[in-house]
Amino acid sequence: MELDLGQVRAFVAVADHLHFGRAAGELAISQQAVSKRLARLEAALGAALLTRGNVELTEAGRRFLEPAREALRTAEAAVAAVHAAARPLRLDVWGHLYGPARTVGPVIDERPDLKVELGMSRDLPAAVAALLRGDVDAAFGRVHPPLPDGLAHRLVRLEPVDVLVGAGHPLASRSAVRPSDLAGRELRFPADVDRLDFIKRFCDEFGVRVGSGGANLGVEHLLADLLAEPGRITLFPADAPLPDDPRIRAIPVVGPTPLYAWSLVWPRQSPHPMIPALLRGFAEHGRRHRWLEYDPARDWLPGEPPPSR
Repeated sequence: MELDLGQVRAFVAVADHLHFGRAAGELAISQQAVSKRLARLEAALGAALLTRGNVELTEAGRRFLEPAREALRTAEAAVAAVHAAARPLRLDVWGHLYGPARTVGPVIDERPDLKVELGMSRDLPAAVAALLRGDVDAAFGRVHPPLPDGLAHRLVRLEPVDVLVGAGHPLASRSAVRPSDLAGRELRFPADVDRLDFIKRFCDEFGVRVGSGGANLGVEHLLADLLAEPGRITLFPADAPLPDDPRIRAIPVVGPTPLYAWSLVWPRQSPHPMIPALLRGFAEHGRRHRWLEYDPARDWLPGEPPPSR
């Protein structure tokens, strides 16, 4: 028999999410279309791959899953080979204080078929403008509405956020802090708060004051600013690397844990041919590293109410 790759892709998406609705969202098609593709694939194979209702892989589905993934990877590589002579995908990142390239880099490294030129945008509005002009093919950073209708985006990572303080700060001895512990305190950031959507929403939600520290000159400058005044605090992604400096403490935030959302954005019309492979790279790497774990009873995202305690 000849495999229909659209049907195989639908099966893999449902197998990854164990949910038809979320699989449909990933594939940007209707749930009914996902169900039809899966039914045709099972009919062609002569075996049920997934149970309905409480969605689970059957024994045949478990055997089929990894070869199915490999078939999709081979197909993507074949498409990429046709476009090998075409220009690389131009990908801009923003939010450089939080190190967006450390999320993009491992995904690209795992996909040698992807040819990517990395650039830097100042912020989301600058990245959107570059996409709409056609100066870049995709952009990566924190996305918040509204976005123009001509752009598509997908969430690829949710990263916990720590509090950074100097060793002499009253919070420095804590093993964890709650957002409520920060109420009334001032968070310091080297940028205008109007350009920091995540920080502004966090401060508004939990009664924290926000202060601008001038120009964004990088992590070293931010840490020097913290050490200059022992009472200063800031927020920083938990997985972002910090210098090995005993004068700086990174303290997990819990009850709830704020999550910093990273997304990929690209034009809906005539997207670069490598966009599907890049999205699949994010999805595969993210599953292995649990990048999209979210528990509303434990975590907080901007726009979502904090969990009741």
